[in-house]
Amino acid sequence: MTKEEFSRLVLQYEKLVYTICFQLTRDAAAAEDLAQETFLSAYLHKEKLPLGYERQWLGRIAANKAKDHLQSAWKRHAVLPGDEAMPPGKAPAAEETALQRSGAAEIRSAIEKLREPYGPVCRLCLLEEKSPEEAALALGRPVKTIHTQLARGKGLLREILERSGGYGRIS
Repeated sequence: MTKEEFSRLVLQYEKLVYTICFQLTRDAAAAEDLAQETFLSAYLHKEKLPLGYERQWLGRIAANKAKDHLQSAWKRHAVLPGDEAMPPGKAPAAEETALQRSGAAEIRSAIEKLREPYGPVCRLCLLEEKSPEEAALALGRPVKTIHTQLARGKGLLREILERSGGYGRIS
């Protein structure tokens, strides 16, 4: 694919890509940035473009970029009660704060109750303070899978702690 052909592709699908990003993020500035990232990624991998499926291919890239942005934005903006006054970057890790406030024993017990695949991931990342990359190596799973399982495991932990009357906020 030549640069001119790719430029035509950008002009043809720029509104679609922006709309997908905006629908998922509900943020115009983020949608613009994500649309640019989408086309940059598409250009860098243009040899993988399936002929005749340009629209679907670009739509999938845009959706994935938006989903990745939402996951990272959630982590950047996770604030526990009492942390509002702390400057960004100076706050302790959210998991550490939750463990200190709720009591390690209660959270450890809740993590032990989690079913496979969430239990091992939460145990490694929350209790043993391993990074998702280290957990992926230890469990033989892709890093993206670990991120997803960790997020879902935290949601399950939140439910367990809310039902037991515990802290109930795991970030």
